[in-house]
Order: sequence, then structure tokens, then C-alpha cells
Amino acid sequence: MAITQVAVYAHLSDTDVEALGRELDAIRRDILDRRGARDAAYIRRTIAFQRILDVTARLVIACTRTKRGWLLGTTALAAAKSIENMEIGHNVCHGQWDWMNDPEIHSSTWEWDMTGLSSQWRYSHNYRHHVYTNVLGMDDDIGFGVMRMTRDQRWGPWLLLQPLQNLFLAATFEWGIALHDLYSERDRAATPAEKTAQTRALIGKIARQIGKDYVLFPALSGRHWRRTLAANFAANTLRNLWAYVVIFCGHFPDGAEKFTPAAVQHETKAEWYLRQMLGTANFQAGPVLAFLSGNLCHQIEHHLFPDLPSNRYAEIARRVRALCDKYDLPYTTGPLIRQYLLTLRTIHKLALPDSFLTATSDDAPETASERKFGAHPAIGVGAFPRRGLRTALNLARRFPSSRGSNL
Repeated sequence: MAITQVAVYAHLSDTDVEALGRELDAIRRDILDRRGARDAAYIRRTIAFQRILDVTARLVIACTRTKRGWLLGTTALAAAKSIENMEIGHNVCHGQWDWMNDPEIHSSTWEWDMTGLSSQWRYSHNYRHHVYTNVLGMDDDIGFGVMRMTRDQRWGPWLLLQPLQNLFLAATFEWGIALHDLYSERDRAATPAEKTAQTRALIGKIARQIGKDYVLFPALSGRHWRRTLAANFAANTLRNLWAYVVIFCGHFPDGAEKFTPAAVQHETKAEWYLRQMLGTANFQAGPVLAFLSGNLCHQIEHHLFPDLPSNRYAEIARRVRALCDKYDLPYTTGPLIRQYLLTLRTIHKLALPDSFLTATSDDAPETASERKFGAHPAIGVGAFPRRGLRTALNLARRFPSSRGSNL
């Protein structure tokens, strides 16, 4: 089973959890108090840079006659689309810049350059995913409804195709997200008319996106329309692949835990903080990679403070990591390629029937519960009340459970 008693799994007392929550609240208040002109200038510069890059890339694609020029323009357009999607659209739609009271840079008005509607995304992502992060049956982002990402999910024969489904989802990620958001929005619709309206709204957005990238811009290129059409398709695919890698590396490598619905019953703010810290993962990135990922290399910090400006995540990360050291909690991070390979291993493993798997749903790299520690008396829950999860995990690796090989 997934984790039910989050504090017990973390080897923290109720007093420890509440103290951790107060320290995280203090970080939030500090950033809010210092938020201002520097942050506003950052997002305005980012939007200006992205738009200039987009226009320049399209001009290069339309005017160049060489393969090298086409590759340069297409790569630049893919980068512009990634920046718009992740550092701008994703973060604006989280309300990170609403405090500026700028109607152009506001979560209620921003419509991003992808097939999905931002209004539908805000419900499925900001509410369903961020409030109930990695809670089985409540967070639909666990596998996005098409993949098995935890051993708590029942295996079916169709999952043998999961490695291929993964590749298809990666290449068409914006379409998968659009449909995912639509189904989430339709689930809360009260009447058939409302459901129909949601579907029509998405169809309208898709028509506008297709018209822009695959009709308007190719037409503006005249006899070179095929080059522009191919460039737009390639740039959208590259953006989809990059967004997929960033999102999956933040939610599915080893150490990003899953939770049962019982875990969120009567959950306090401090317990919510702790669940976010245990349910997400970072990857290591320099300034350029962080910018291109929408600063979602700091997925832990983003889930703790989703509405704080993304340009603050690097400084927040240093303080969150210090708290992890103080409370003996793991800070799940690693090189991007390692985090993705761990995710890829989970995708391929869980495509197989459970009979092929050696570990259990209580003690596996991608799935664990508080019962993980009950198998060894030296690391049983409560054996060391002042020792946290990081020490318990290290002891578990030194003294493996007799139930399996943790593969």
C-alpha cells in the first residue's frame, strides 16, 4: 500500500511536523515580504525575451534557404515555445504574478501557446494535482490515467504496451494534457450542457492552435510553406518532449512517494507541507537549464509554494534543504539524466505483471509505505523517535528486508 501515516513514515513526531510547518510558513512570509520590483522586472524581461526569440526564430525559418538555418530556426522556436509554456504560462497560471495586478500577466487572463485551455488546466493542475499531490484516486496526474506508476495500481494486460504508450505520450504531451484537463473539468460539470460547453471550448482552442502553426504561418511563408510547416511541427514536438521529461522527473523518480486517500483526512497545513516534500523530486540544473524548465528543477519548492515567483525558487531551495538536514529528511534530487532513467525504469517495470516483480507495494524503489520499516527491529517505526526518515532509509539499505531485493 501507499503511505497512510505520513508523519510515521517520516519518523517525525507531531511536534516535529508542526515545527517544520512553522519554519516553512516563515520562509513563505519572508519571500512575500520581499517580493516586489525585482520580481516584476524579471517576468516582464522574460516575456519580452520569449517574444523576441519567437519572432526571430520564425523569420529565420521563413527566410533561410539552408538546412543549417532551418535547424537553427527550429531549435530557437522550440526554445521559445518551451519558455512560454513553462517559465511563463505554467507559472502565470499558478497565480505567481497576480499580485502585480497586470491584466496581461494574470492567471485569469493568460492563454498559453499550446492546445489545452489554461482555464481547464488550472482546475486539474492547481487544484486536483497540487492539493492532492500523489494521492491515489485523487491526483489524476499519477500516470495521467494511461500509465501505471505505482504498484498500488492494479495491473492489466494492456499495460504490456506501457513503454510504447510512454513514447507516444512524450511526443504528444500537449495533446495528452489537453484531454486530461478536459476530462477533469467535465467531471465537475453539473449538467450535460456544461460538459458540452467545455468540449466546445477545447475544440475552439485546438482549432486556433492548428490554424496558427499549421495554416497561418506556413501561408505567410509563400512557396516555402513546407519548410515552415515542418519547422512548426518539429518545434512543437521538441517542446512536448522537453515538458514531458521535466514533469516526469519531478514526480516519478525513486523517492517521490505515493499516498492513500486516508493520508489527507484531517490533514493540517504542516502535514500538507510534509507530504509535498515527500511526494516530489528535483533535478540538478544550472541557470540556463533551470530557466528552460520553468524553474521546475525545483519541483519540491514549487509544490511547497506554488504561487511564489519562480525566480525565487533557487534561494528557497537552499533554505528547504537546510530544513531537510535539520529534520533528517531526504531531499530527493540528482542529475537530470539519472532522474529520468529512474523514471524510465519504473515505467518499464510496472508494465509487467506483479508476479515478475520481486519487491512489494510496501517496499519498492518507486512505491513504499510506513510498513517498509516494520520488517527490521533496528529500524522499526518509533524505534528512534528523534531520528528522521533519511537515517531510517539508510539503515533500511544497510539491513535489507527479508521480503524482497528492493528491485
